[in-house]
Amino acid sequence: MDQARSTISKIFNGEPHSYTRFNLTQNMEGDNSQVEMKLSSDMDEEVGENGVGDNRNHNSNRKPYVAQKLGRTPKNLCFMAAATLLIFIIGYLLGYLVHRKKDLAPTCAASVVRLDEDVAHETGAASLMDWDDVKKLLAQKVTAANFEPVFREFSSANHRAGSPEDDALGNKVVKKFKEYGMKTWTDEHFVKVQDPPTSGSNRVVFKNGNAMRPEGFLSYSATGQVTGAALYAYYGQESDLRLLRDRSINMTGRVMLVRAGRISLAEKVANAAKMGASAVLIYPDVADYLNLDSVQLFGHVHMGSGDPYTPGFPSFNHTQFPPVQSSGLPKILAQTITKDMATKILKQLGGQDVPTEWGGLNKFGEEGDNITVEVNNILTEKKINNVFGVIKGFVDADRYVVIGAQRDAWGPGFAASTVGTSVLVELARSISDMVKNDGFKPRRSIVFASWSAGEYGSVGATEWLEGYVSSLSMKAFSYINLDGVVTGQKGFKVAASPLMHSLIESTMNEVNSPNNAGTLFSRFAKGNLESDVLVPLKLDNAAYPFLTFSGIPSVSFGFTSDNSPSQYYTFVGTKLDTREKLNLATGNQVSQLAEIATRFAGHMALRLVHDHLLRMDVMKYDKIIRTRVAQINVKVNAVQRMQPKRLPKDLTMQWLMSASGSYSRASRNLAADIQNSDLEDIEMCRIINDRIMAVEKNFLSPFVSPRENPFRHILLGSGSHSLKALSDHLDALRTDNPEADANLFRNQFALATWTIQGCANSLAGDVWSLDNEI
Repeated sequence: MDQARSTISKIFNGEPHSYTRFNLTQNMEGDNSQVEMKLSSDMDEEVGENGVGDNRNHNSNRKPYVAQKLGRTPKNLCFMAAATLLIFIIGYLLGYLVHRKKDLAPTCAASVVRLDEDVAHETGAASLMDWDDVKKLLAQKVTAANFEPVFREFSSANHRAGSPEDDALGNKVVKKFKEYGMKTWTDEHFVKVQDPPTSGSNRVVFKNGNAMRPEGFLSYSATGQVTGAALYAYYGQESDLRLLRDRSINMTGRVMLVRAGRISLAEKVANAAKMGASAVLIYPDVADYLNLDSVQLFGHVHMGSGDPYTPGFPSFNHTQFPPVQSSGLPKILAQTITKDMATKILKQLGGQDVPTEWGGLNKFGEEGDNITVEVNNILTEKKINNVFGVIKGFVDADRYVVIGAQRDAWGPGFAASTVGTSVLVELARSISDMVKNDGFKPRRSIVFASWSAGEYGSVGATEWLEGYVSSLSMKAFSYINLDGVVTGQKGFKVAASPLMHSLIESTMNEVNSPNNAGTLFSRFAKGNLESDVLVPLKLDNAAYPFLTFSGIPSVSFGFTSDNSPSQYYTFVGTKLDTREKLNLATGNQVSQLAEIATRFAGHMALRLVHDHLLRMDVMKYDKIIRTRVAQINVKVNAVQRMQPKRLPKDLTMQWLMSASGSYSRASRNLAADIQNSDLEDIEMCRIINDRIMAVEKNFLSPFVSPRENPFRHILLGSGSHSLKALSDHLDALRTDNPEADANLFRNQFALATWTIQGCANSLAGDVWSLDNEI
């Protein structure tokens, strides 16, 4: 019967729709500014359309039948109806006989009539190359010697976002992708960034002395002029400011002087603003930055990512949107100064001695130590271009892993951008060659992305996420970040979604460490991945918005120096980030480390597009959820015991614990389904993979606005919706903090509970698979 229907469909409708694919289309103004998923039934497939070779398993050269000249007379209409009925009866009889014959002889392959011998039938195991052969191919393609010419090609003395030099590098990346036979496109945005004043300068004046005019600056600072008493605040961490508060030191209206390091520049400024400071000066201290007496620091202080003047939506054209700005923009002044400038100020501060744990050499400062800070940064609009290339999959072409690296830098940016861009290009070349010449057929697609405006807060990457949030939902299943993959040689650190921890460990066991001194795992993990390798994913990492804004499992990694000042690579965010400086930090092994970084990223990407089922462990979140719930349970009991009026006994942990249990059962059931799955069944594999892909996205709270709280992940994001915020709120209730609100807490508590339960429900699969315990 199915064959008869297929025959009739071909006669009247031509070929069925083929697999979905990427297609670059012109917008109404002629700009290549979007990528859309489009069925390819209405257009011919060109040679190499999947990026690197023929992928014609679903195509046909037959033209659809079109009855253009049939008259519409009653006789003709009757004839057509009779013919249709006759064909249907014949098809039904043929289908019945074939089906009956299959029932009688299920092993007889000849009973299946092939309608088109030229079209290969894809199964779950189609085109599957042995994984060991895939690893060997990648090792042959990626060599340290290949990196030297690539480094030279993508090095630039100055390629700030939106500059002609930045565009030139983008064009080089596109040219390379095209040389490899990949499908390419560009994504254009008009973003607002803050640059230093074009005339004049920013100023810092201490005690009416000579004005200091730093060249470095902090984008997105508030502008204007303030005067306040200096206050030394160590690194500006929350714990540092609590120490000041506990010592009854007034922070309102003060100009805080803080060291660079430990937390992001934006976090320092946000912490100071919460305490009522009027301005923040940030400098590189000798404890962290050796021999950088006069170096200028550059950065941004937006407590978020992307264009802060289009929060939650893409910056395609600001004139189309009402004036609005991100809540993460600071309302106080922020400026960097050199170590020399900071030393002059610190030597003259009065007041109490700082604690010994802060070094004990400085004083906090007193009311008469006035500093005037003047910031005259200019807000400008720049056009930036993200550029892309794709290697399309042979089975699930509409599912893809994204591999990206920022292209811009404050100065040379060799470690910040040149190495990452070079790794991106070499990885694209290697995998393209494997598909084109060696018979490797990825099941899913790989998208290579070169971002602009990364230095202003992952602007290019975030705007792309905002612009195509609906297209990326349930399509992009992972992001691999290549920024800063080589800044040293002593350590190897990875920040990632827990779903990817098992994949990271297996990859580290497959890739050799520098100088073939064992595997990456044996050298750097020392048997414990969690304590020796894994680190938290921070706000200023380009992978952070992928994970916490879009719900895409992400990973960021890199070779690092140890924590001693003599080895710490301190030139990121300065104009001294050159090949020479990175050579010193790596013992002249930049190319060798770049090779290993490429193989590490390549192994993860290839594993994700090679296997029938995605290599992601949904049970990793089970332990995290249970731990967080247990902590909240202890704190709820403490508050109910110590502050019964603020949190009455009728608030129960039953529902949150039940939601945690639901996730635990759903993750175990999915693991069992994976063990019992038929890898030959494409549809079954796709259903299981969709359940895996839904996990991260369903941890994004649906109850908060992405404009007000963009990082909506309740476990790894930030905001009042997160489990961390719940825990902090309980601490405030326990101490009877006047800012604590029991009703607000209960609302947050209920919404977080249902977010976890909703994720468990989605993970369980079909609605008839749910246990209906909540």
